[in-house]
Amino acid sequence: MNRELIAAIDLGSNSFRLQIGRIVNDQIYPLDGIKEAVRLAAGLSPDRMLDAASQFRGLGALRCFNERIRDYPVDAVRAVATNTLRVAKNAPHFLVQAEAALGFPIEVIAGREEARLIYVGVAHTLPNPHKQQLVVDIGGGSTEFVIGKSFKPIALESLYMGCVSYSLRYFPEGRIDKRGMRDAEMAAQKEIQTIAHAYREVGWEEAVGSSGSAKALVDVLELNGLSDGGITRSGLEKLRALMLKAGHMDNLNLDGMRPDRIPVFTGGVAIMWAVFQELGLERMTFSEGALRLGVLYDLLGRYHHHDLRDATVSAFVERYGVDHVHARQVADTARAFLLQLDPSAAEAENMDRRFLEWSAMLHEVGVSVAHSSYHKHSAYILGNADMPGFSRMDQGRLARMVLAHRGKLSRVGGLDPESQEWRLILCLRLSAVVHRARDARGIPPLRLKREGRGHVVVADGEWLRNLHLTAAALDEEERHWQAIGLPMKVRVERAAHRPASL
Repeated sequence: MNRELIAAIDLGSNSFRLQIGRIVNDQIYPLDGIKEAVRLAAGLSPDRMLDAASQFRGLGALRCFNERIRDYPVDAVRAVATNTLRVAKNAPHFLVQAEAALGFPIEVIAGREEARLIYVGVAHTLPNPHKQQLVVDIGGGSTEFVIGKSFKPIALESLYMGCVSYSLRYFPEGRIDKRGMRDAEMAAQKEIQTIAHAYREVGWEEAVGSSGSAKALVDVLELNGLSDGGITRSGLEKLRALMLKAGHMDNLNLDGMRPDRIPVFTGGVAIMWAVFQELGLERMTFSEGALRLGVLYDLLGRYHHHDLRDATVSAFVERYGVDHVHARQVADTARAFLLQLDPSAAEAENMDRRFLEWSAMLHEVGVSVAHSSYHKHSAYILGNADMPGFSRMDQGRLARMVLAHRGKLSRVGGLDPESQEWRLILCLRLSAVVHRARDARGIPPLRLKREGRGHVVVADGEWLRNLHLTAAALDEEERHWQAIGLPMKVRVERAAHRPASL
C-alpha cells in the first residue's frame, strides 16, 4: 500500500491555509491543516500596493507553515497565490520574501486556473460528481464560478469581487445600512451579469458553494434556524433583514459566527445574494472541497506522471495548428543539447528539461496569427492565454523562452546573467537553427559544452560542409550571444580529427 505525504498551500486574499494529505492507493486523505487569517486584501491600497502590516502577517503565517513541512521534498509541496497577489504591484518583492519564509516556490495562478483547481477539489467531495454542478467560491478578492460534470470543468470564470474588498468598500468599520447593502449587491450583480446568460445556457442540476464565505453562511443560517439546510434564498432574505436591523456587525449576535469571519462577513453576504439573484438560485449546498484540496489532487496527478500541463501543451499544438512533426524534432534536438550540458536533466521530473520540451512544442503557436514576427505572437499567446495546469509564472517562463528562440536576445535582457534559463534558450535557439529547413534530418552531430561564462558548439566539418545556410546562421548566433556578454563560439572539427563517437 502506497502511503506518502503531500502538502498544498493556498495564499488566499483573506486566509493562508496549509493542507497536508496522505496518499493511499491514489486517493488523498486530509491529515492535517493550518489556517491563518492574514487578510492580505485588507492591506491593498487604492493604487494596488500591499502595505507592510499585511506583508508582515503573511510572512509570519508562512514561517509557521515552514515548521510543519520543511522536511518535505520539493515535488511533494505546491503553493499557489490568488487574486491579491495577482493584482498587487509589489507582489514580486513580497514573493521573494514569502518563498524564503515558506522554503518552497510559490506560484501566482490565473483566475480561471484557480477556478479549475477549486472545481477539482469540490468534485472529489461531492456525493454524485456525475451531476452537472454549478460551483461558486467567494474568496477574499475574487469569486470563481465553475460549471462541471464528472470531474471535468465545462465553464470557468473568475470575477474581481471578494468578501474582503467588498466589506471594506461598502461596509466600512462594520457599519451596515441600506445604501451600503444596495450598492454592494448592485456592484456584484453587474459583475455577474457578464457571465449569467452564458452560464444559464450551459445549465446545471445543483448549485454548490465552497470555501470560507459559503461555510460561514451555512453555519449561521442553519444554527439560527434561518434555513432548513444549506444556503437558501429565504434564509438569505431573513439574514439580510437581521443585519440591517442590527446596523453594525458588533450588534449582530448570531450563533455560528466565528470571530475571524466577522470583518468579512458582510461582503460575503452581499455577493452571495447577488449570485442568487442573477443566476436565479433558490438553494445551494456546501462542499468542504476547496482550492487547497484541488491543489492536492492536481499535485497527485503530477506525482504519478499524469501532469495536466502535458495535456494542455498537446491541446495548444492542435488548437493553433502547429506542425507537430517539426515541433517534436525541435524538442528532441533541444533536449539532446541540454543533456550534453547537464546529464541529470534526464531525470523524469527535471523541470528545466520539461520546460524546454514544452517551449519547443509551442514555439510556433504564433504562426496561426502571422508568420512575420511569429515568435512575438507565440510569446503573447503563451503569456496571456488560459493554460490549465500552468501558473502565471510558468506561462511567463514559456513566453520568455519562446520570445528568445530567434532574433535579438536583448528582448529578454532583463533575465539574470546567472540564470539557468539562458542555457535552455541556447538549446532551443540552436535546435531551431539546425532544423530551419524542416527536412527531418534528425539530431545533428553537434556537441555543446560550457566554457567560462559562455558555451562552445563543436560542429562536424563534414556534416556542415554542404549546409551553407546553417553555417551562416551559426555564425549569426555567435554575434547575438556576444552582444549580451554571454559568448557562444562555434568550432568546426575536421573529419580527420573527429572523435570515434561521432
